Amino acid sequence: MTIYRERLWPTAWLYISTALVIPASILVFMPINIVVGYITAAVLYGAIVLFLLWTAPTIEVNESELRAGRARLPVSIIGEVSAFNGAEATLERGQRLDARAWLMIRGWVSPVAKLEIVDESDPTPYWLLSSRTPELLAEAIAQSKLRTPSK
Repeated sequence: MTIYRERLWPTAWLYISTALVIPASILVFMPINIVVGYITAAVLYGAIVLFLLWTAPTIEVNESELRAGRARLPVSIIGEVSAFNGAEATLERGQRLDARAWLMIRGWVSPVAKLEIVDESDPTPYWLLSSRTPELLAEAIAQSKLRTPSK
């Protein structure tokens, strides 16, 4: 049973900024053939949009594990979960970042959730995940930990 699910879709400004490939393609192909320029522009922009949609990762919490993109983490080894917004999130992604941490950060999602790893055999001290609602993610992990029987 899924407790929490979030898809990190790209924001509108990313689609708008990548639309610059359209006039660039037309300008490149204009001396050769304007029709080829328009076709190339449409195909390139369509490919970019499909790529952005296809690669948008999902964060999902169920009764036993957290999935972030393709990575999986049992909730039993997650310790403290902290949510950061604004300037604090910027510091967590930058100055306070541990090089050993596992990251799933997207530039278009500012808030982050920091998940402490309590498994002593794991060299990763924490996971840092972009999330539009890190507080809800923390609540979902806490709820999942209550449902998971202790070993």
